Amino acid sequence: MTTQQMAQAARQASEDVIDHAFDQTTRWTRDYVFDILKDLGIHYIFGVPGTNEIPIIDGTSYPENEVRYIECLHENIAIGAAMGSARMTGKPGVLVVHVTPGIAHSIGNLFNAYRSQVPLVILCCQQQNELVTQEPLLASNLVDLARQYTKWAHEVRTPDEIPLVLQRAFKEAMAPPNGPVFVSIPWDFTMVAIGDEDKVKGVTRISPHFTGDDASIKQAAGILAAAKNPVIVAGDAVGYADAWTELQELAELLGAPVVLQSFSSVANFPNNDYHWQGELPGSQAGVQGVFKDHDVAFLVGFGAQAQLAVYKYSDGPLFPPALKQVYLTNNTWDIAKNYYGESAIFGDIKATLPILNSYIKPTPPAGAAARNERMQLLSVKRAADWDKYLLEAMEQEDIWSVVIAKALKEEIEERKLVDNFVYVHEAVSDGAPFQYYLPFSNNGAKPVSYYCVAGGSLGWSMPASLGIKLENASSQGTGTKLVINAVGDGSSLFYPQTFWTAAHEQLPILYIITNNQEYHTLQLGLQQVVGSYGSAPGYGWKPKTMDPPYLRLERPKLDFVSLAKAFGGENGEIVKTPGAVKDAIRRGIEHVLTQTTSYILDMRIAGNTPTAPTTSDTITAYYSQQPVLDYFHQDTVKAKLLSVGNAHIPSNIPSIF
Repeated sequence: MTTQQMAQAARQASEDVIDHAFDQTTRWTRDYVFDILKDLGIHYIFGVPGTNEIPIIDGTSYPENEVRYIECLHENIAIGAAMGSARMTGKPGVLVVHVTPGIAHSIGNLFNAYRSQVPLVILCCQQQNELVTQEPLLASNLVDLARQYTKWAHEVRTPDEIPLVLQRAFKEAMAPPNGPVFVSIPWDFTMVAIGDEDKVKGVTRISPHFTGDDASIKQAAGILAAAKNPVIVAGDAVGYADAWTELQELAELLGAPVVLQSFSSVANFPNNDYHWQGELPGSQAGVQGVFKDHDVAFLVGFGAQAQLAVYKYSDGPLFPPALKQVYLTNNTWDIAKNYYGESAIFGDIKATLPILNSYIKPTPPAGAAARNERMQLLSVKRAADWDKYLLEAMEQEDIWSVVIAKALKEEIEERKLVDNFVYVHEAVSDGAPFQYYLPFSNNGAKPVSYYCVAGGSLGWSMPASLGIKLENASSQGTGTKLVINAVGDGSSLFYPQTFWTAAHEQLPILYIITNNQEYHTLQLGLQQVVGSYGSAPGYGWKPKTMDPPYLRLERPKLDFVSLAKAFGGENGEIVKTPGAVKDAIRRGIEHVLTQTTSYILDMRIAGNTPTAPTTSDTITAYYSQQPVLDYFHQDTVKAKLLSVGNAHIPSNIPSIF
């Protein structure tokens, strides 16, 4: 055989080997991930590409896996999008992150997911197992980075344990209470060849629908039935359990006002029920005012129990010592974690409340009917006051958020989208108008029609809107035809790269930037600090100026529509006056309902950077004239609120730093 013939034979043999290799039905260890996703009906993996992750990402290229890779431009966007998807489906959101920077970039939203009990499985591709001990590029102890904000964190020891670890991870993320799980996998482990029949059998489901102990339920019923002035606090576990109807029945039986935990992740009680009083205030004095005159508090699904920025032991506990506390939730950690509970029920809220209600019905507390009648009257008064406030807002030069909220409500209802919208809320200094006016009601909406997070780490909502819009429907039966994200200008600047993924995936989302050209929430926080410590013995601290330049967003001024265009979002407008809001909202909604691109509304809450933002001597009319949501406790809360100059810090102002 000649040299040329030998070379040709070698080339042919090599090509035969290559062809044979691609003909094989070889599976790799990474395919265990897709076995599980197919079993659970999960169709997205979110992430930022890195070399280590390519073997897993490559698996989304095979149509039979029925999984799409959603590319994001920052890991905190990826985890935020996975959170949005998880909240709609009730299944774990899945993302792949890149070694140390990947999980480090994700910590802000990992914290939000942990505090909001969002099911996630985070796969982090560690450096090669044989190299890690030598401290190569990007490698670190990844498990310790993630452990604090996860239900379980683990690094795979050998390729053979990948099926075991993945089954445990997904099982644990879905088990009540839901939460994030972190799995680090040395990337070389993901490429190990396995047999065609080597598959994960399935993921164990632990039903969340377990009832509490009957003796505990009877004890709680006895305390509630004997109450002279009960109050209900509804936390996130109520909304996650879709337990509006059951809690409404209890509120009617007890004649009890219902307040929601501060920074509720979902709508934990319908706002068209007259028992609804909005969220707990964001100040120590405000919370004390809510509980001051009550003898019994039913704390149901209440996890985020101290959402405050400023607290002083010298000013007393949040709950008065005489208040009897009754707990019901599916998480033992949240039961009496801060205060003693007279009665504690560990159980699913939706499954347990009907039993509790049945024990109370024969002997409802005295005075329940009178309290219900009073709350109905207060609800009418509240509606009139809010409508009066709206009329006043229409006369202003700048846009007050109540104008935006009312316009959204009218468009949603006129278009018959009450059961087909999701409102994503990160306009953190403007929560009350949206919570009051938008139709989070039992006329079609569900708890997941409203989306926020209990963690408070900023920059989560724009990413979340991606994952929400990718899903066609929620596990509670509502749709996602219209996804609205209201976000403050400061928060929106954390991850404007979100606009690129929205454009790349053709996700039509209505983004409303509440643009006051400053960190207004921090201006309000500064007031609270000075109000608490400005004249306190041993402190007496005040800043050099109550008008600090570092809390402004100016020089240069920001153009959010142009910013979105740079990332591929080519549609939007600046809205400068209250009279222009309704038509702009209508155009924006029409666009996202009929096109495949998002729409950005830059709403000028302040036409120019305020020359004298909120100071220690005055509260802007925007807040001081805004009605509260909690009319049942209005007088007791106001009597205890901090004073700044000659005015009070209104209870509707949130507490966030």
